[in-house]
Amino acid sequence: MSTAAAPSASESSVTGRLPALDALRAIGAVAVVGHHVGFNTGVSMNTQWGGWLARMDVGVAIFFVLSGFLLFRPWALNAATGRPRPRTGRYLWRRALRILPAYWLAVLVCLIVLPQNRPASAGDWVRHLTFTQIYEPGQLRHGLSQTWSLATEVAFYLILPLVAVLAVGRTWRPVRTVVIAAGGVLVTAGWLALMGLGWLDTSMHTMWLPAYAGWFSAGMVLAAAHVALQTGTAPPAFRVLGDLAAAPVACWVAAAGLLAIATTPVAGPRDLAEPTAVEFAVKLTLYLAVGVLILIPVAFGGPTRVKETFGSAPARWLGAVSYGLFLWHPLMIEMIYLVDDRPIFTGGLVSTFALTMAGGLAYATVSYYGIERPLQVLGTQRRRRPVAPVPEPRLPAVSPSR
Repeated sequence: MSTAAAPSASESSVTGRLPALDALRAIGAVAVVGHHVGFNTGVSMNTQWGGWLARMDVGVAIFFVLSGFLLFRPWALNAATGRPRPRTGRYLWRRALRILPAYWLAVLVCLIVLPQNRPASAGDWVRHLTFTQIYEPGQLRHGLSQTWSLATEVAFYLILPLVAVLAVGRTWRPVRTVVIAAGGVLVTAGWLALMGLGWLDTSMHTMWLPAYAGWFSAGMVLAAAHVALQTGTAPPAFRVLGDLAAAPVACWVAAAGLLAIATTPVAGPRDLAEPTAVEFAVKLTLYLAVGVLILIPVAFGGPTRVKETFGSAPARWLGAVSYGLFLWHPLMIEMIYLVDDRPIFTGGLVSTFALTMAGGLAYATVSYYGIERPLQVLGTQRRRRPVAPVPEPRLPAVSPSR
C-alpha cells in the first residue's frame, strides 16, 4: 500500500553532509600505515600478537564500505526527495579532481626518486598513471604497492553511475534499492567460486573489483537504508540500524572480536604467500562485517558524543589529509630504510611507525593544501554555471515494503 511519507528529521539533516564520517578515513589510513610498518619491520610475521598488525589492512575494507556509502547516497537521496539524478559528468569530474592530481604526483616522485624503481619503463609509467598496474602480475613498483586498492576503487567510481541508476530505478522504493544494491555480494561470491575452481588465481585476481564488490555493495545498502530512515520512507526492519548505532561500544567490541578471528590462520597467511580461495573468502567476510560495524554508529542514529568526537575539527582535519597519508606513507617507509641502510624485516616497530606517521602527515599536509584543495576549488569554480532554480525537496509517495 502506498502512503505519503513524512520526514523524520529536519531538511538539513536529510540533505546535509555527515561530517563525523570524515574521521573514518583517518582511521582507515592509520590502520593501513600500521599494516605496512608491521610488515616491513617483520613484527607481523615474527611475533604472536603480530597478527593484529597483519590484519590492519582491514583499513581497506573501511575505505571501500565508506566509499560505497558516501558515493551512492546522493543517488538515493535525490530519488527519495524528488530531485533530479546527480549528473554523471559532474560526479566524474569531482572524483578526478579529488584523486588524480595528488596520485599522479606520488607516481612521479616514486618512479623518479626511489632507486629501486630506476630505470622506470614506459610500461611502468603508463600502467601507474592509468590505474592499470593491477591487471598484470608483478607490476606494482616500490612506494606504490598500496595503489592496488586505489586502482580497484577507481574501477568502482567508473561503474557507479550505471549501478546507481539500476538500483534506484524511476521511483523510490527503498527495499528494492537495498536488494539490488546488495547484488555486489553475489558478484564477489561468484568471483570466489571461480577462484575455488582454479579458473582465477589468488594473487592477481584478489586485487580486481569483483573481489571487493561486496564491500562497496555493503556501503550502498547502508546508504539506501540511511536515506530511507532520514526521509521517513523506511520499513520497520531498517530501524535496527538506529538501535545498533545507539550502542557504539557493543558494535566496536563485536568488530574487534571479528578482527581477532581474522588474526588466526583461518583468514590466510600473514606474509605475501597466496591464500586459498576459502581463506580469502573468510577474510573478506570478516572484514566486511568489521567495516559495517565501525560505520553504523557514526552514520546512523541521533546526535551522540561519538559523533561529536568524530566530527571535531582535529578529527575532520585528519580525515581531510588522510588521502595524502595513504599515498605518501609507503615512500616514507622506503626512505627510512634507505637512509638507515636497514635490511627488510628489521627495525623497531614503534620508532618506525612514529617516523612514518610524522613524515607521511607532513607530505599529506603539503599535498592537501598545495595541490588537492586548490585544484578542487579551482575546478569546481570553472565548472560552475547558472542553472534553473531547483524545486524544494519533496517526499514522494512510496511503498516501504517494496
